[in-house]
Amino acid sequence: MTVAIIAVAVVLVLLLFVAIAFKVLYEVPAADQALIITGAGRGGSASGGPGSYKILTGDGTLVIPVVQRAQYLSLKADKAILDVEGVDNQKIPVGVRGVAIFKVGDSDELITNAAKRFLNDQDAEHGASSQMHDLVREVFHGHLRSIIGGLSVEDLIANRNELAQQTREASLDEMLKLGLVVDSLQIQEIIDPTGYIRALGEPRAAAVKMTARIAQADADREATEREQEAARLRAAAERDTAVAMAAIEAEKDRALAQAAQAGPLADAEARRQVVVTETDVATLEAEREEKRLDTQVRKPADAEAYRQRVQAEGQRAARVQLAEAAKTEVQLEAEADARRVELAALAGARQIEQIGIAEAKSTEAKGVAEGKAIEAKGVAEATAIASRADALANESEAVIGQLLAEKLPEIVAAAASAYSKVDNLTVLNGAQGISEIMNQVIGQAGPALEIARQTFGPTTSAKANGAKPTAPPARPPTGD
Repeated sequence: MTVAIIAVAVVLVLLLFVAIAFKVLYEVPAADQALIITGAGRGGSASGGPGSYKILTGDGTLVIPVVQRAQYLSLKADKAILDVEGVDNQKIPVGVRGVAIFKVGDSDELITNAAKRFLNDQDAEHGASSQMHDLVREVFHGHLRSIIGGLSVEDLIANRNELAQQTREASLDEMLKLGLVVDSLQIQEIIDPTGYIRALGEPRAAAVKMTARIAQADADREATEREQEAARLRAAAERDTAVAMAAIEAEKDRALAQAAQAGPLADAEARRQVVVTETDVATLEAEREEKRLDTQVRKPADAEAYRQRVQAEGQRAARVQLAEAAKTEVQLEAEADARRVELAALAGARQIEQIGIAEAKSTEAKGVAEGKAIEAKGVAEATAIASRADALANESEAVIGQLLAEKLPEIVAAAASAYSKVDNLTVLNGAQGISEIMNQVIGQAGPALEIARQTFGPTTSAKANGAKPTAPPARPPTGD
């Protein structure tokens, strides 16, 4: 048990020793470092040939003490301040200030070049050596002076990026030989020791100042115009307000005046309505009176005249029919006689011998009959004439009245024709005046009746019979 314990302890000590030794001997570079191993048994070669190194980045290896050496090369970026004075292509002194950001390259070749030059001259804190900074400044200063000599001050001012690009391209080979790469090169300032750049800027500054003064003047002018426009608008607003207030006052005065006149106007309007109503009432009364006269006077008179005219026409038509009937009877008798004679002549041509004696008797009888007919006709005519004469002598008023009744429409039409040319007839005494005018028209038959009485009256008949004439009856008044 004791031996076992001792063996375990020894093993543990050995393992601890191995771990400590491994920890001490195993080298691992940081992310911004490159591990460079020199000496025997280093393994792979970075660049071949004698003096080559084993370079490790991001990986570790076991370093054998005494026979191998491990060193670290910083890969951190560093900067070099550039301050160059030179002359441009016009021999004008000019200076350039800038900064170059550089570092050791990542490839084995660039690390080898940098290790050969700067591995033993590194700053323990920052990694970069002072020699590296001096070499970088000298490289960039030389190339900057050369490039500045081929450009003008105006080009330097206008094309700083191009100056930086040309400087990087010109120094590329030297930087690679040093194992360095340039991350950035910036031209920060163009120095003007003679005031040339200031002189170049004075016209532009003067132009800018002039533009600024013009802009200020324009701004002042526009501000003045705006102030004047605002003043005009304010004055216009005040004027419009005054006009509106005056209009309101005028409207108020007009409303007060209308309110004061409302009473008289209402009275006048009421009186006008009364007059209009009275006028309408008078017009309606006149229309009513006219309708009453038309209904009670004009239409009855027209109906009576129409009745008399129809009655007279009926009597005249009856007499005409009687006369035509008498005429027709006579014609028929004459035609019958003629027909009988014709028939007798035809019959006598055939029966002359047989009816000779009969014809003589018939002729004698016919003569007697015709004589009696003529005698009867004459007696009838004489009787009719005597009857007419007696009727004319005894009933002259009836006969004359009948004749006047037949001719009365024509007499009244002739008397009324005098009014056919009258457009407007003014009657002053209303219905009474209209009645008088109608009575005067109808009364024109009075003179005709008087003439007929004088012509066919009893005076003439009395003279024909040797009797004493009698006075005619008095003529009725014209107005009846």
